[in-house]
Amino acid sequence: MRHRPVFAFLIAIAVLLPTARAETAAGAVRSDASVKARLDARGLKYVIDEDGDYRVTYSWKAEGRTQLVYVSGTAEEISGMKVREVFAPAANIGDKGLSAQDANALLRESRRNKLGSWEANSAHLMYVIKLPDSIDAATLEIAMDIAAELADNKEIEISGDVDEF
Repeated sequence: MRHRPVFAFLIAIAVLLPTARAETAAGAVRSDASVKARLDARGLKYVIDEDGDYRVTYSWKAEGRTQLVYVSGTAEEISGMKVREVFAPAANIGDKGLSAQDANALLRESRRNKLGSWEANSAHLMYVIKLPDSIDAATLEIAMDIAAELADNKEIEISGDVDEF
């Protein structure tokens, strides 16, 4: 069966809409109030960044270290299920990226981890946990704790005493 170009265009829009972030009239990204309610329920302090993500700073006073953890401000939908990301940067990889050896080591480590995995974007190595958006506040906090600890441990492994995130 041959589809008309307009039909294909409508399908493309329908596929892209669920992942688009909602923007306000001023162009600022709105954040999902359900995340705010869950973080507030756990007494977590956060800042909403320019992307609409919730940023929480973990602090380990004994080690003198901090770690940023983000909860995505919008959920994405796949096959009717809403998915929320928790992510924490571990290293600034910039334009150099990762060596094949380092990337393979991260893949092997991701295989051993029970929740989440390592991902790289154009600038950072991050630990990312993708969960059904229906999780409760306590489970969200557990995921954040895991991401914070693993990302900070990796940051120590990569950069030694440097505490960038």
